[in-house]
Amino acid sequence: MRQRIRWFALHGVVRGLSKLGLRKGDPQARLIADPAVRENPGAFADELRDSGPLIRCRAVLMTVDHGVAHELLRSDDFRVTELGGNLPKPLRWIARKTDPGLLHPLRPPSLLSVEPPDHTRYRKLVSSVFTPRAVATLRERVEETATTLLDQLEGDTDVVDIVDRYCSQLPVAIIGDILGVPDEDRPRILHFGEMGAPSLDIGLSFQQFQQVNEGIVGFNGWLAGHLQHLRRNPGEDLMSQIIKASDEGPRLNGEELQALAGLVLAAGFETTVNLLGNGIRMLLDAPQHLETLAARPQLWAGAVEEILRLESPVQMSARIACRDTDVAGTRVHEGELVVLHLAGANRDPNVFTDPHRFDIERDNAGKHLSFSGGRHFCLGAALARAEGEVGLRTFFERFPDARLAGIGSRRDTRVLRGWSSLPVTLGTARAMSSPA
Repeated sequence: MRQRIRWFALHGVVRGLSKLGLRKGDPQARLIADPAVRENPGAFADELRDSGPLIRCRAVLMTVDHGVAHELLRSDDFRVTELGGNLPKPLRWIARKTDPGLLHPLRPPSLLSVEPPDHTRYRKLVSSVFTPRAVATLRERVEETATTLLDQLEGDTDVVDIVDRYCSQLPVAIIGDILGVPDEDRPRILHFGEMGAPSLDIGLSFQQFQQVNEGIVGFNGWLAGHLQHLRRNPGEDLMSQIIKASDEGPRLNGEELQALAGLVLAAGFETTVNLLGNGIRMLLDAPQHLETLAARPQLWAGAVEEILRLESPVQMSARIACRDTDVAGTRVHEGELVVLHLAGANRDPNVFTDPHRFDIERDNAGKHLSFSGGRHFCLGAALARAEGEVGLRTFFERFPDARLAGIGSRRDTRVLRGWSSLPVTLGTARAMSSPA
């Protein structure tokens, strides 16, 4: 009963109001409840753009403007939100009273939901071991892992779900190396990640809410045991180094360390699975780009930026005003929430010429906001770019004749955008090129 009451406070009321708001065309309600928006976020953004840089919805403000989103991601007048943080007081009270105390990606001490000085302390610790040199070493590991996974696909003449067999396996192997996760535990991590992915959304059904809770409980239980094991048996992995650095300072308590490790693990593969799946689908739909990339492989890095721009693995973020302030000529009051529709900002025609066109030679594709910005800029951006570039290049070098074998299915999430399955026929394999 407590779980159902908590669902009602956090999601049920929002879900009901969104269905009502959908009939009146409220943008936030459409974002939550309209499947057409999930299917085509670019068209949704175009509709909103004519309403101005900052749009007032029934309960929040929203922007699809690149300049406004860029500003708010860096502004000290705004802070990150947390689970239920902008609910009316009665619902917040109910949520607190029914709180099971789970570590959640949208509640402190998660990096996603804290500001300085705690955010500075957590981020400094990760940055101390997640250095450019460490990422360069990991790139070599990405090359090796991609090659091994593609070796396993060779000779498979049946239709292959490339998300299951490749897009998910590559990032979970890499982040597993970073966090010292044994090979035998990695399928469990994928399972927990799939269950917990909707945790960033609001307006969940009760069934989705139960699934998310089950995934978070399972993941937290596994992670607590894993961190205890690493304390007793430290290795060369980066998580062991983070534990050591935490013991030496800046010190993290057990809950903070587990929240940090959990976010690094989940964010480290969830978004990259989406990047790889989105990229494969987009390139299979644009064979002319594959021909260009085969002739000019130096374009792969820019192609990944363009994929990130057009199909951002993270579609939106949010910020709460810390004080009354003006944004793009609109007064935003303390405590008001602004939804930053990153997918729309990434298609702003004032920044990107012909913004809906997939152009692997676009010279400013890297101006996308898919990795957030400011003090909350994604710590793993360099690694994600490397995984995207290496993972896509090696796949299409090995299987240049790959073709779609069906429509596929998208993930039933709003904040995260990707494919849950993507059927592909691989065609004849070719020998891999030398690592870049």
